[in-house]
Amino acid sequence: MKRVLTYGTFDLLHYGHINLLKRAKALGDYLIVAVSTDDFNELKGKKAYHNYETRKMMLEAIRYVDLVIPEENWEQKANDVKEYHVDVVVMGSDWAGSDRFEYLKELCEVVYLDRTEGISTTKIKQDLRLQEPINGVDQIPESKKSKVRKHK
Repeated sequence: MKRVLTYGTFDLLHYGHINLLKRAKALGDYLIVAVSTDDFNELKGKKAYHNYETRKMMLEAIRYVDLVIPEENWEQKANDVKEYHVDVVVMGSDWAGSDRFEYLKELCEVVYLDRTEGISTTKIKQDLRLQEPINGVDQIPESKKSKVRKHK
C-alpha cells in the first residue's frame, strides 16, 4: 500500500483544498492529512477561523482522506514519515525548494502540486473583508444591504 502525507491548516475549506486532496490521494492508496493545531498556528502567527477539532472533523468527512493527525510543530515531519510508513509527502507548489520539506527527500518522495488558480483561504478572507477577531471570533462587516432596521 502506497501512503501519502500532506500538511496544512485547511481553514475555510474550499474547492482548492478538495482539489489538492483529490490529487494527493491519486498518488497513492492511503492519504494522511496532518492539520496544524491551534497552538502551532499561533506559533506560526496564523489565526484560523475554525478551531482544530472543527477542521479535523471536516477533513475526516472527505472521501479522499483516510486519516487526520495533528501537526504540532515544524520538526515532526521526519517522525511522521517513519511512524506512518509514508512513501510520498505532497505539498502545494509554493513550498517547492523549502528547507521545511526538501530534507524529507532522504526518507521518501516529495511532490509539489500546483495550487488551484483563483482560490485560497487568504483570498476568501480578503473578499469577505474579514476584520480582526473579537473574542477569538472573526467578524464579517455589515453592509448597508444586510443591516436590519430596528422597529420601535
